[in-house]
Amino acid sequence: MTRADFLHEADYPVSEADFDIKSPSRFHNRELSWLAFNWRVLEEAENTRVPLLERLRFLSISATNLDEFYTVRVAGLRELAQAGNTTPAADGLSPADQLILINADARKLMDRQQKTYAALRAEMDTAGIHLLSGADLTGEDRAHLGEVFVTQIFAVLSPLAIDPAHPFPFLPNTGFALALQLERKADKTPLRALLPVPSQLPRFWRLPSPEGKIRVLPMEEILLLHLDSLFPGYKAKGSCAFRILRDSDLELEEEAEDLVREFETALKRRRRGEVVRMKLSAGAPKALRNLIMEELTVTDDEVVEIEGLIGMADLSELVTDARPDLLWPSFTPRVPERVQDHEGDMFRAIRQKDMLLHHPYETFDMVVRFLKQAAVDPKVVAIKQTLYRTSYNSPIVDALCEAAEDGKSVTALVELKARFDEAANIRQSRRLERAGAHVVYGFMTLKTHAKISTVVRREGSDLVTYTHYGTGNYHPGTARVYTDVSLFTCDKALGRDATKVMNYLSGYAEPDKLENLSISPLSLKPKLLEMIAAECDHAAKGKPAQIWAKMNSLIEAEVIDALYAASQAGVKIDLVVRGICGLRPGVAGLSENIRVKSIVGRFLEHSRIVCFGNGHGLPSSKAKVFISSADWMGRNLNRRVETLIEIRNATVKAQIVSQVMAANLADVAQSWVMNADGSFTRAQMGEDFAFNCHRFFMENPSLSGRGSAGAADVPKLTHTSDD
Repeated sequence: MTRADFLHEADYPVSEADFDIKSPSRFHNRELSWLAFNWRVLEEAENTRVPLLERLRFLSISATNLDEFYTVRVAGLRELAQAGNTTPAADGLSPADQLILINADARKLMDRQQKTYAALRAEMDTAGIHLLSGADLTGEDRAHLGEVFVTQIFAVLSPLAIDPAHPFPFLPNTGFALALQLERKADKTPLRALLPVPSQLPRFWRLPSPEGKIRVLPMEEILLLHLDSLFPGYKAKGSCAFRILRDSDLELEEEAEDLVREFETALKRRRRGEVVRMKLSAGAPKALRNLIMEELTVTDDEVVEIEGLIGMADLSELVTDARPDLLWPSFTPRVPERVQDHEGDMFRAIRQKDMLLHHPYETFDMVVRFLKQAAVDPKVVAIKQTLYRTSYNSPIVDALCEAAEDGKSVTALVELKARFDEAANIRQSRRLERAGAHVVYGFMTLKTHAKISTVVRREGSDLVTYTHYGTGNYHPGTARVYTDVSLFTCDKALGRDATKVMNYLSGYAEPDKLENLSISPLSLKPKLLEMIAAECDHAAKGKPAQIWAKMNSLIEAEVIDALYAASQAGVKIDLVVRGICGLRPGVAGLSENIRVKSIVGRFLEHSRIVCFGNGHGLPSSKAKVFISSADWMGRNLNRRVETLIEIRNATVKAQIVSQVMAANLADVAQSWVMNADGSFTRAQMGEDFAFNCHRFFMENPSLSGRGSAGAADVPKLTHTSDD
């Protein structure tokens, strides 16, 4: 059963006759498209070809995704609707209209999550992983938990009475708590209380188990077992659990004298945002339910009653290395042969020729090594680096600090507006400043999402610029599961372009005469529109006209209209869009030459690539090929600093077209095909074999990373729109 089985026709009220090039119905709603993506994530939790604990991980991811969606997107729409804003989105729906459709679909999604959880829990029981309740415990279990409670839990808890002397406490975003109806044993005096479940402690606790078995108990069950220790002299008459989500978007003053201080203040405000959704145990005592709703100012339509587990995002704790048989087979990212040929020297490997690494198949450690070697190389005089998201103990920040302390000129652009990573980025900026680096924060009104690193090295009498351009973040953790591409080059034009962009970020002066690079919000969208129009011209002249593109999201109206016009001109367009897609493919007279697919699998597709046939069709060595940090969304093309880099090296171009893009387009095992109504259908698989692009990339090295062994034995794929 798929998501379509859970939707009513009213959810997608557009008929094919309504698809008009000038009508808002030519666009699919952004928020419903995002929900469709999260349905695909959830359905991977039901995919029996996926190992059991990885399916549990997909369920956890779908829950985490939905939480963030509510705290940001739904919170924003809710605020607009409450302010009386009726301005329609590109698809014609007002904020209030969207909230109605979102609420209906999201409730179906949450119901499906619970059913999926129940099915996975049964399979886990069969596999020897048991998620227990208090009623399942033995005397030995209770004795063990008594010791655990005293030594590892009790000191962190804050049991809170609720009465006129003890007002209802503040609960932060994602706060989880037990509400209790108690009665004093001596005289039956009632007491209402709240017991927040501390996020600093694990949600699930392991119990002593026979060999080959794993037995766990949720924290809330442990707390209910030990209420006597928390409320001596009282007994429980009723209880329920609830979890809240708060508005987590940030609002900043346009003119902040100290940007870092302003963000620190805004982060504190985020914790106190209005509640936008509350999950509550089904069957909660009416008095407790009413108390919680009144104190949190929550309305009935913002409450979701849950028959099952509240807080499914925490299920990721149960994905344990102790059961490798229930996980994906282990995979170790490759070190490119060319780097090995040069004994690990990144600069020598890059000097030989441009190199494109495909993460996570080629290790992200090469990006870290590039900066670590620069930090200690006496010939390096300067490093410039953008940082949008990075890890808590970032080896990249370590390298930049080391370089600054060694006397090198280090400039770091730290983007404070990276949602949910603001606090981490503030901390990293403080570290860099203490080490002596120049730290800049870019623009107040634009996020800097570009991924650029430059190293200036003295070689003889010349200064040579080595540049890294990426499609993903400088985050070693996410680089293990996100698919991205990294271009290493010492091409002079690309080095000059990178320097101009970095100077733009630090000095606000718009770059002049970029040679091989387009940036938003200045020239990136015009470049895309120009290239799409060029394919229309090729089609009009009877030449092959084709576009392949890969991205996370596609919703920018002007770009979608340009793609529609290209389809009507006869351009064949294949799009790999992981998440949100506002374009409706396959509609006669509008988009019959456009196909859209989404890949959801072991790795999170994240690279942004676009290939234009350039009058020769695809694949072709004469194609125009680009990598980018930008999705095709309004925010990326109009309100962020992003990069679009043309790939001119023949080997790298062949790698992108004939390996990366061809494999993505050929994938069947992990692919979903988009329908005109915004729904997705899983690609049809043969009985014997279904091509899996993730497996292909794990098994085959990237073309440009090959070393002295040559590239003759590296498989290439071809793909045409008629495949």
